Amino acid sequence: MHKQKKTVVIADYDFDNLDIEQAIIEGAGFELVGAHCKSEDDVIDIARHADAIITQYATIGAKAIKAFTRCQVIARYGTGVDVVDVDAATRHAILVTNVPNNWCENEVADHAMTLLLTVARKIRAYDHATRAGIWRWQTGQPIYRFQGRTLGLLSFGAIAQAIAMRAAGFGMRVIACDPYKTPDDIEKYGATSVAFDELIEQADYLMIQAPLTKQTRDLINEAQLRKMKPSAILINTARGPIVNDRALYRALKEGWIAGAGLDDIEEEPAKVRNWKPTNPLFSLENVIITPHAAYYSEESIHTVRDFAAQEVVRVLTGKPALSPVNADQLANAAHPAPSA
Repeated sequence: MHKQKKTVVIADYDFDNLDIEQAIIEGAGFELVGAHCKSEDDVIDIARHADAIITQYATIGAKAIKAFTRCQVIARYGTGVDVVDVDAATRHAILVTNVPNNWCENEVADHAMTLLLTVARKIRAYDHATRAGIWRWQTGQPIYRFQGRTLGLLSFGAIAQAIAMRAAGFGMRVIACDPYKTPDDIEKYGATSVAFDELIEQADYLMIQAPLTKQTRDLINEAQLRKMKPSAILINTARGPIVNDRALYRALKEGWIAGAGLDDIEEEPAKVRNWKPTNPLFSLENVIITPHAAYYSEESIHTVRDFAAQEVVRVLTGKPALSPVNADQLANAAHPAPSA
């Protein structure tokens, strides 16, 4: 009797093709199905009977997970797993994997500094003016020297640490807030550990590099933006929903802060079918917005695709995942501690 191949569904992707994944997954003897899901219903329709799922932006929530009939692993293209309901996956004995953030550590750190340099040095204003025939250094007034300014980092993981080292090269003072790091963890990178309120109030340049969680969603809101310096610049190379876009629009429009550089916005356009640029932030000249591209280089894209596909093959062939998110929770669920 012919044994049915295990099926791997890629719920969504924005690559030109799936050649990398195809070589790995079909090379291991599994069937590969590519899709462009924009809702959980889309995911259920295409992946209900899949043995493994890889997702880029598509939400794999409790509704979809409950509908899966034989899924063993959900792999994320990337480090953050906010699009996956990890608790629901654990309840249904499904392993969730991600890619360790060193796959794009340098790219994101470089992008964050690029956004800061572009906004702080008024590159957009100068470029527009010179193209219009205006050749005046005064177009960018005011611009301040980087040396001696304070860079504040919200979260201090590997990417933030890489940013701190780059900022040191510009002569900046670096402060950081991370409840999961000790002051010693932060100080060994030349930064100073501060409380959240101190970070908001002291930073000339506030850089967000935190994961999106229930605690960080909408963390930078009107109250926080009003506490920042009027000359401050906000850089977000983490997740859009950490910053309240309406509050940020008012802050930029009314001069609560001087500028912003964003690699994502609150609605995450890649997750929205037929998205249109109606966000009022696009109307402002003192904000630079890039399309969640901070992680991108040819090398990093190849790495993240290869790693996610390899994780699926490892799990489906009975080998341990290299970057499991909920392995401990699954183990505890399978072998609960004896009651006292």
